[in-house]
Amino acid sequence: MIKVSFPRLPLAMMIAAMGTAAHGETTLSTVEVIDSTPLPGIGIERDRVPANVQRSRDIGEGGPVVSNMTRDLNGVTINEVQGNPYQGDINFRGFTASPLLGTPQGLSVFVDGIRVNEGFGDVVNWDLIPQSALQDITVVPGSNPLFGLNTLGGAVSLRTKDGRNNPGTELEVSGGSFGRWTIGLAHGGSNDTFDWFIAADSFREEGWRDHSPSDVQQLFTKLGWRNEYSDLSLSINYANSDLIGNGLLPDSMYDDEREQVFTHPDQTRNRLGQIALTGNHWLNDNNQLTARMYWRNVRTRTLNGDGNDDYSGPADESGVLNRTATDQYALGFTGQWTHYADAHQLTAGVSHDRTRAGFIQTAQEGDLTEDRGVDADGNPVELENSLYGRTRTTSVYVTDTFNLSETVALTGSARYNRTRVINEDRLVPTYPNLDGDFTYHRVNPAVGVTWQVAPTMGFYASYNEGNRAPTPIELGCADPANPCTLPNALAADPFLKQVVAKTIEFGLRGEQGDAFNWNATLFRTTNHDDILFVGTSTSAGYFTNFGKTRRQGLELGLSGRHGQFDWRAGYTWLDATFQSEACLMAESNSSAGSYSQCGADEIRIKSGDRLPALPRHALKLGLDWKPTDSLRIGTNVQAFTSQLVRGNENGKHDENGEIDGYTVFNLDADWKFSKGWTVFGRINNVFDTEYETAGALAENVFNANGQFITDPNDWEDERFVAPGAPRSAWIGLRYRFGG
Repeated sequence: MIKVSFPRLPLAMMIAAMGTAAHGETTLSTVEVIDSTPLPGIGIERDRVPANVQRSRDIGEGGPVVSNMTRDLNGVTINEVQGNPYQGDINFRGFTASPLLGTPQGLSVFVDGIRVNEGFGDVVNWDLIPQSALQDITVVPGSNPLFGLNTLGGAVSLRTKDGRNNPGTELEVSGGSFGRWTIGLAHGGSNDTFDWFIAADSFREEGWRDHSPSDVQQLFTKLGWRNEYSDLSLSINYANSDLIGNGLLPDSMYDDEREQVFTHPDQTRNRLGQIALTGNHWLNDNNQLTARMYWRNVRTRTLNGDGNDDYSGPADESGVLNRTATDQYALGFTGQWTHYADAHQLTAGVSHDRTRAGFIQTAQEGDLTEDRGVDADGNPVELENSLYGRTRTTSVYVTDTFNLSETVALTGSARYNRTRVINEDRLVPTYPNLDGDFTYHRVNPAVGVTWQVAPTMGFYASYNEGNRAPTPIELGCADPANPCTLPNALAADPFLKQVVAKTIEFGLRGEQGDAFNWNATLFRTTNHDDILFVGTSTSAGYFTNFGKTRRQGLELGLSGRHGQFDWRAGYTWLDATFQSEACLMAESNSSAGSYSQCGADEIRIKSGDRLPALPRHALKLGLDWKPTDSLRIGTNVQAFTSQLVRGNENGKHDENGEIDGYTVFNLDADWKFSKGWTVFGRINNVFDTEYETAGALAENVFNANGQFITDPNDWEDERFVAPGAPRSAWIGLRYRFGG
């Protein structure tokens, strides 16, 4: 039996959100169709989807996709742990999609139906997503099983453009703060049989923090063919990036100069090659077959200058260069059948995905320099780990939406996932080593109902389940006695259970054409055997299962158009808590060692303690003014309340155990001053607010002047923070012709 109770205030706010929605003149809008699975099918009318699905168009314009998601989508927040515009952690309903190993991943991310959570650690490399080629983004909330593994709190589906719907040529160039320059080129076209599209992007900047230049190059092409009953699409995606993300900074150094970095370099180089083929065929007016196959290769090289964890005195070298090389290959196929007839819309499919990854890690000791780099010239390079990991997942899924009446629709879904994870230690051939062979399987159900109460108001409710199998890196780094250096220093580790998420949500939504749209949703997701990363220093930690965690809350959304003004408002209340008791390593927490049930460097987590790195309240406001057809001036405001830092999961650290809330104002504008020509500009953080987006408790080996402290007994525990970017401005020119 499922027992659910929500706090009264959010429930009252949700009921109040209905306001006058049922009154006034009725104006119906265009029917919007949502794909019910990662593959495109016939689609479901949005009013029959039992969830608060969000969609945003032109997500690739005006900046990196990460910042645009934070601006445009309700309930989305960001932790800029690395301080790089392409390396942010995206949070939605308390679940995360991140490029950083060690971040608990809970969102599945797809581009044209291809899962881009990398197999080695479920990370998402935002720099490999073709920005200028993006058509729109859809966020499906909850543990929807149809989107497969890692869909614990939601699925993010990005769709690229094609030449048939995006004809013409567009050239764009922009420049401004932090030495940032961007160039973009896109061209699309079609005839009766073929269509083609190509997009290329170049991004370069020096960064606003010390030692933080970045370079991203992307190329995307798509060729399509169609006849009366069938269509084919072949896409090729290439990207090459060199990112510097210099991470967290201790308070003592932050107060002196927030642009500086703790240690450097912190370099990540990614290279992507991907090819995908998609086909659709109509058997008749009511039956459609869809298939997609892909091949994907991601090559990652990292170089991190860190303090030496083995340092014990002046005789030891103080720094270390940690290098990793990861080569991942993914191959997959999905086929599905969609049937639409009378009161039923039925989709059934099967998929098989396999990934293999080779991982090598080395360490080279050296001395920390005056600017906190590492001088390791002439020192030997030691091989720390060599791991080969394979993951194979086979799934079968089915969903049916049944119209009980003209106003009521019932949806039932299920998906069976079977995942096998195999680790092979290529450094240590005999036990104890990293060898392992683990199999996970589960059937995840879902059921939902929609009721169109009135032409302008609808009700929806759903219950769904999803799961996530541990990845090779998590299985190789699960021993608290042998913490890993993200993801270095792997060891023979305990077995990890798969994560199972169960979500219930219900809400109301309404619309009156473009004049007024609103939604109000209550949700609750409970994770069983959640996989958390427990930090033991600024660069080390381990993965562990943690009983239960829960994310519940309220989402409110309003938008509309009045004359020359378009406006939008979104509010999210999020209550993200631990629901089990446990001891976690947190040696920099002032309360560590004060619990009789726990070790000397551990803290006690109890049910009801807040999850770190997640603000409880988030408010987003936006206003666009169009005084003429050629001029638009826009502003948006993002406000977030405080959040706990990692290492203070029990909330008992005696000082600076959280990050203060903050508010950021942004401006943007575009002016079409001549046929085909547009000048555009953007100012972020207009009032130059100093704020932080993430934090952690750790040991600081430097003094306030950034000088290394040679006596480890003088090292102090501090709060480390991720500084938010200062005021910045960019201006650009866009020329479009032939469309």
